[in-house]
Amino acid sequence: MIKSNLIAPCGMNCALCLGYIREKNRCAGCRGDEKGMPTYCGTCKMKECAKAKGFKYCFECDKYPCMLVKHVDKRYRTRYGMSMIENLDFIKAHGIRAFVKKEKARWTCKSCGAMLCVHRPVCLNCGAQRNPPMPVPTKTRSK
Repeated sequence: MIKSNLIAPCGMNCALCLGYIREKNRCAGCRGDEKGMPTYCGTCKMKECAKAKGFKYCFECDKYPCMLVKHVDKRYRTRYGMSMIENLDFIKAHGIRAFVKKEKARWTCKSCGAMLCVHRPVCLNCGAQRNPPMPVPTKTRSK
């Protein structure tokens, strides 16, 4: 189940994160208790920045989208087919309830009805291919 408090300041839907889905040392999401939270989430600069400025979402900042948001957005678009900036822009335009409804439709397994994991190419419940499929990673090296 996706709840609005599972949407991080950066636009990440924590309900789709492997850390939240796993059974052992389950993470409560970016807005939850830090027990079980992966280290990189617990020390997230975007989360701390939003908290320090009193913002619920990064789009409330006059520097949005800052380099931190752009960096994580690029990584998630490239590796997982999700855009934090698109998420935040949708929330800003349509509200959190509409976003949660859209996310529920997008990230529900068409085969078994379980929530999909953004970090895995198949449903963790039934093994069906994720739809939309995960992007094929491309490696680029700067010369």
